Amino acid sequence: MTTVVIIIVALVVVAVVGILALPTVGPGNGSLQRRFGPEYDRAVARHDGDVHAARRELSERLRRHGRLRARPLSAEERRQYEAKWRRIQERFVDSPGAALGEADHLLTQLLHDRGYPSDAREHQVAAVSVHHPRHVEAFRTLRLLAAAGAGGAGGTEELREALLRARDLFRDVLDAGPREAGAGRPDERRRLHVRRPRSRQDATTKGGV
Repeated sequence: MTTVVIIIVALVVVAVVGILALPTVGPGNGSLQRRFGPEYDRAVARHDGDVHAARRELSERLRRHGRLRARPLSAEERRQYEAKWRRIQERFVDSPGAALGEADHLLTQLLHDRGYPSDAREHQVAAVSVHHPRHVEAFRTLRLLAAAGAGGAGGTEELREALLRARDLFRDVLDAGPREAGAGRPDERRRLHVRRPRSRQDATTKGGV
């Protein structure tokens, strides 16, 4: 009987030790991975595979930015933002680099007006990763390409793709600020019509995309 009791006690101790050994950083580990999606994997890779460090970083982002509240936009403000974005898309035909710079500026302004931090760009990106994790990588790409300017690296098609992906984030932020954002909107690329810049030969003919 004594042997049985000892075995039971030993099993209980092993179970308790196992539970205590589980990571306890921030929200449930699974919930962090579900919430951040690819951003979770990016954080792990950035910490050279250190899952604990990645979870600490993401938990800190949630603590710092998870309680942001959306500032409402009037119908007129929404119309103005939409009109400005349309003009950016039109300008892309003749000046892709400049258009990306304008898109970066307009999106930054919209994020500020919707209640995201504006004291530092890294804080703004971190807040976007919390509320729009599906689009945060597009935000980073837009900023990198916009900073490179018209003479930076990247072909026209790459710039066009970056603008399309940035527009997905633009629509999400315009329609849903922090704390309003849900699972996200479906991919709208089928309805996006950012025209490719025309070559000199195309400029002499009608049509083109």
